[in-house]
Amino acid sequence: MREKEKNKLFGLLGKNIAYSFSRGYFSEKFKELGLENYNYINFDLNKIEDFPSVIKKSEHLKGMNVTIPYKEDVIPFLNELDKTAEEIGAVNTIKFSKNGNLKGYNTDVFGFENSIRPLLQKQHKNALILGTGGASKAIAYALKKNDIEFKFVSRNPKGNKEISYDSLTKEKIQKYTIIINATPLGTSPDIEKCPNIPYQHITTKHILYDLIYNPARTTFLSKGKEMGATVKNGLEMLQLQAEESWRVWKD
Repeated sequence: MREKEKNKLFGLLGKNIAYSFSRGYFSEKFKELGLENYNYINFDLNKIEDFPSVIKKSEHLKGMNVTIPYKEDVIPFLNELDKTAEEIGAVNTIKFSKNGNLKGYNTDVFGFENSIRPLLQKQHKNALILGTGGASKAIAYALKKNDIEFKFVSRNPKGNKEISYDSLTKEKIQKYTIIINATPLGTSPDIEKCPNIPYQHITTKHILYDLIYNPARTTFLSKGKEMGATVKNGLEMLQLQAEESWRVWKD
């Protein structure tokens, strides 16, 4: 039987994901490649505990992407992690082997690193990561890999790697010339929302990077652009991580 004649199912695991980029992206990709029996659906779960029953009910499941809020919560349900995902402590791609083994990967690192790299200049040595969820862990891993010092900004900071929003003085903002929004604040339909940082201290030396891609220009990015910063949304990161997920599933 030729590869394209086999039924293969892929999907996105998350919560409230009707808006998802992934389903449209992969459905279009399968069409372009002539993979008529490949399908991609959303697994929209209210709680991660439903994950095992979803797997049991879903025939021909070969791979999943994982999004908010399950990038960390899914790990106990997997048989193994690749080295990068293990070090990060978050998974955004799962590969299902023929014997039913589930292996977790993190392709967010690849997506973010290759998306931000063309923007980096000499002054970009320090970064603030707004948010502490699963996506922020992949961002931190990529920054560390590229010798960029970083701090997480959290409403409830813990440990010496996290600081509060209240502590963001002019001096700190001007030291940390990369600011990455890894929170969902500003996602459609709540497009007027944005992280509470002192935007008036942003300069032309800054990069403001938003993991959100809908809308294309969030309030966070608009406020940065007004101050002359270089801005970028998360669409290219998403495309790159999707292609890397596809590579993982095909190997």
